[in-house]
Amino acid sequence: MQKIRKGDTVVVLAGRDKGKRGEVLAVTGDTLYVAGVNMVKRNVKPNPMKNEPGGIVSKEAPLHISNVAIYNPAAQKADRVAIKVVDGRKQRVFRSSGQAI
Repeated sequence: MQKIRKGDTVVVLAGRDKGKRGEVLAVTGDTLYVAGVNMVKRNVKPNPMKNEPGGIVSKEAPLHISNVAIYNPAAQKADRVAIKVVDGRKQRVFRSSGQAI
C-alpha cells in the first residue's frame, strides 16, 4: 500500500521549494508530481495537428517521494504515515495522532 497517493496534500521537506505545500498530481514509482512545486521551463514545439502553440512552458518536474511528507490538517504540520488493519482492511493513519487519513 502506498503511503502517499494522488490527491493527498503534502509538504516539501528538502530542495529549493522546501516548506511549500501542494496537492499530489501523480505518483510514478518512487517519484511524484506536486502542483505548483519544482516548476521548470521547457521549450515546446508547436503541434498544428492538436492545435497547440509552441513556446516556453512552465510545468512541474518530479520530486523524490522521500523529500515530501503528508500534511496533517489537525496538527497543521507535516506528518508520517502508518498503516493499520481496521476491520480486516488496511488503512492509512497519521503517526502522531493515529487518526485516519
